[in-house]
Amino acid sequence: MRRKIHPVVALMAVLSMAGCAQEEAENTVEMAAAAANVTMLMPVSTESSEALDQFMQGQRAADMGRADDARPYFQKAVELDPDFAFGYLNAAGAANSVAEFEKNLKMAVEHAAGASEAERLFIEIVERGNNNDTQGQLQAAQQLVEVAPASPRAWLALANVQSAMGNEEEARATMMKATEIAPDFVPAHMALGNSYVFTEPRDLAKAQEHMEKAVELEPNEAVPHDLLGDCYRAQNMLQQAAEEYTRTAELDPTSGNGFQQRGHVHSFLGNYDQARADYDAAIQLEKGTNNEAAFAVYRALVNVHEGNPKAAIDELEGLAGGIDAMGIPEPTGFKIFALNNAAQIALHHKMIPEAEHALQQHADLLMQQAQQIGTPAADRDARSTVALFGGYLAANKGDYETATAKAQEFMTIVEPNTNPRKNEPAQALLGYVSLLQGDFDGAITHYEQSNPNNIYTTYYHAMALEGAGRAEEAKTLYQRVATENFNSAGLALVKKDAMAKAEMASM
Repeated sequence: MRRKIHPVVALMAVLSMAGCAQEEAENTVEMAAAAANVTMLMPVSTESSEALDQFMQGQRAADMGRADDARPYFQKAVELDPDFAFGYLNAAGAANSVAEFEKNLKMAVEHAAGASEAERLFIEIVERGNNNDTQGQLQAAQQLVEVAPASPRAWLALANVQSAMGNEEEARATMMKATEIAPDFVPAHMALGNSYVFTEPRDLAKAQEHMEKAVELEPNEAVPHDLLGDCYRAQNMLQQAAEEYTRTAELDPTSGNGFQQRGHVHSFLGNYDQARADYDAAIQLEKGTNNEAAFAVYRALVNVHEGNPKAAIDELEGLAGGIDAMGIPEPTGFKIFALNNAAQIALHHKMIPEAEHALQQHADLLMQQAQQIGTPAADRDARSTVALFGGYLAANKGDYETATAKAQEFMTIVEPNTNPRKNEPAQALLGYVSLLQGDFDGAITHYEQSNPNNIYTTYYHAMALEGAGRAEEAKTLYQRVATENFNSAGLALVKKDAMAKAEMASM
């Protein structure tokens, strides 16, 4: 799980790679970029040198994965130049609430007419993504690399869209294009490393190569060490991972990220008291920020690793009830996150009353958030998620007809979305329904059309293969789950069982 990406920032990952130009300002911008140690290659358009300076400092922080540090710089940039469209777009990318994201994206769109062609295309990519128009994003990103072929950021924007559409090999080739244009451009190496760690087909040797390059280029930045720790964790080199996360904490002592990362390692090692201590240290450092709630969710998952799902559900529901008192920027989103985890744990263990309680609150909050955003895409996202969870609830009650109908409802709701992967969650639900009924071949057919990077779904795909007598294929997937070390409720629920099944298959 790419746990460092904030729920708002996740919508805007393209912007950490973004930068574009207006040729008339080239010399001024290039000098400012050099001063801020930012690889732009093409300038950004603003008539205010003060706004430009603030923007470049924000871009530097964003490039290094420090969205919280970037935010005030981008905000100051648009205060200094209220017509700075690309400044608003990057302020949206660093936003820490849905409302802040929507406000800044709206301002970027409103001021786009005064921006360069490349900047307008960056804005279009994000605007179309916000409307679930992935095909439109792809067209805009392809135009972008034609308009700004010398910008590594343009190529990373295209790679981001290709990856979202499931074309990971194309995305990696595009990322490599960014490294060829600018070999010392750290965001490209971090993007490639993340791709090889988290997305099938994985290549951990290549991941380590790019993560080590990022550390070599920026040895005093925390996030490259964090990502190298992820690479070690993916290779089951947990002690080395812990050391990199300790270094992350040392390099950024005001952030809780290094401690929460080390907490994940202790969770997998079975050092539950140490895991809780690290999560508590992380939470203490993040008081009043969204991470205070995010890290508390992972603390609750220690109970699942210990084999106590009821304690995890209680802790997560207590967290959801207490988030308003934290005073964090995005309370609704993190209540949803906590209840999502509680519901998944309850459904997995067929704790029906607990699941129903969590899902009712979850559905209400999803619709509340959709109304707050106020777009058709947000409404579709909320309604489709409610349908999906309703399907899993029905399946675990043995009501397979309703569960199947909910999967069809999901696909109907998301039909306007242009992403070719839009039906993957519904296919996973249909696979689960088939599996529960002993239709292993049918389950396999559906799971083959689901998300191959979802580790929880991968576990059930393995169960279907095992049931169908395809033992070697099942063993491969069980081993994939057993060696996964990126924390989520889904993995915490199935990892130990997958380890046992993988070991039995090897005997």
